[in-house]
Amino acid sequence: MNLSKKCLAMTSIVLGMSMMGALFAGCGSEEKSNEINIGANFEITGNVANYGGMALDGLKLAIKQANDAGGINGKKINLIVADNKSEASEAANAATKLISTDKVKVLVGPATTSNVLATTQIASDNKIPLIAPTGTSPKITVENGQVKPFIFRSCFIDPLQGDVMATFASKTLKAKTAAVFIDSSSDYSKSLGQVFKEKFEAAGGKVLIEEAFLQKDQDFKSTLTKIKAANADVIFVPAYYEEVGKIVKQARELGITVPMLGTDGWDDAKLVEIAGAASLDNTFFSTHYSAQDKEVQGFVEAFKAEYNKDANVFAALGYDAGKMLIDAIKRAGSDDPEKIRKALEETKDLQVATGTITIDKNHDPIKSAVILEMKNGEKILKEKITPKE
Repeated sequence: MNLSKKCLAMTSIVLGMSMMGALFAGCGSEEKSNEINIGANFEITGNVANYGGMALDGLKLAIKQANDAGGINGKKINLIVADNKSEASEAANAATKLISTDKVKVLVGPATTSNVLATTQIASDNKIPLIAPTGTSPKITVENGQVKPFIFRSCFIDPLQGDVMATFASKTLKAKTAAVFIDSSSDYSKSLGQVFKEKFEAAGGKVLIEEAFLQKDQDFKSTLTKIKAANADVIFVPAYYEEVGKIVKQARELGITVPMLGTDGWDDAKLVEIAGAASLDNTFFSTHYSAQDKEVQGFVEAFKAEYNKDANVFAALGYDAGKMLIDAIKRAGSDDPEKIRKALEETKDLQVATGTITIDKNHDPIKSAVILEMKNGEKILKEKITPKE
């Protein structure tokens, strides 16, 4: 082969390699992609599937609205869903898969505090923002006094709920004594029970008895008999609707007539099915919004039109999480996780289904809480509380 042929051959090889390199670079280029991968890690099956399913529906609605309006910065959102089966270990596995295999830019979920806590370290280690729509434990965003840089939430935190219900018990209901009945297998329940006791006693009340049960327990009558004997003015049960429904029903069957108080874990239509409408009279719980509030009617109507069912608080908070990530990606002007993280920190006066969100220094939203009263199986707006920054 003469020199000119050798040069021609070498030139062809170099050009071919350059073209292949460009091709492979194009395949992995963020700028060439027309989609933004978002991971949804929710309880689609298992003990709290109704929570996870409704939160996911709310998230899907927010994303559909954004995509129908042209997407974000010229890109459509591709929602990749993983079922954590209502178990912490599965939630951790789902988070790992969504990040490592599906290459998501943001994680949303899970729904319950325990399952979120199983995923925050995974998100943090991989520098992927995570938005917890309904996990209310302070430990989700702050641990040992340190804010977790990549973790955010769209709901208020347990201290607010515990404080609100303790104040409601002492000031509105004029209760002097209380019983606290918690789920000892739930971080959510234990945290709320502690805050309620501290705030109630700080207001001059006294907790006469503290008892516990485990998730999936069926018979609560022996413990409720002890609680009845304590003769407290109110009973605080910060737990999820499946157990709460049985507890309230069995309490009324034992002749316990005092007000029973709870938190957002009560806020599900199945509570009435389990407890019965009559048993739920004279019960009150804190939650994130009321469908009766005129300010949320746009979301309520859009959800009904999309799914032919009524939204609950989990749907609203899933929607809020979607609005948070959409707003952050828009302001970031990028789907780079670090830029999204920074934009989430700067969220201010964002209008969402449950009101207006401003993210504070702990990555928690400053927003209103409501107290609902159950009457004849219906949720009635009792009070709305807006905390100070």
